[in-house]
Amino acid sequence: MPDPRDIALALALGLLALLFLRWLWRRAAARFTAWNRMRRSLRGERKAEKLLKRHGFSILDRQVPCTYAVLVDDEPVNIELRADLLVQNDEGIFVAEVKTGRSAPRIRNAATRRQLLEYAVAYDAIGVLLVDMEIGEFSVVRFPL
Repeated sequence: MPDPRDIALALALGLLALLFLRWLWRRAAARFTAWNRMRRSLRGERKAEKLLKRHGFSILDRQVPCTYAVLVDDEPVNIELRADLLVQNDEGIFVAEVKTGRSAPRIRNAATRRQLLEYAVAYDAIGVLLVDMEIGEFSVVRFPL
């Protein structure tokens, strides 16, 4: 008859092995999800450029960094942003934010609306383009600041 301690040790090692495999699986799944999201985002941005060019915009820059300061208790705090595209037409310069998915491209989505408002404040642009690559359309968003 096997020693109960050997059985307990084998069960504990088996459980540890299963937990380790579960951790590896979750890690791989998270990496795949992030990779897939990035790939979809880049593909959406390329398609957005073509869409905006067809509507008379020229692409000035991609993945445009911006830093602006906000005052917190009268102390400046620098905030860093990165917009998908900076584009221009006869009217002027716009920041373009490319969205994929069902809810993200909607102005009623609070996170999207806050992001566009922040872009409107931080970038020296006359408006923000909300580009919905699920339907291949864009909206011009202006905030009454």
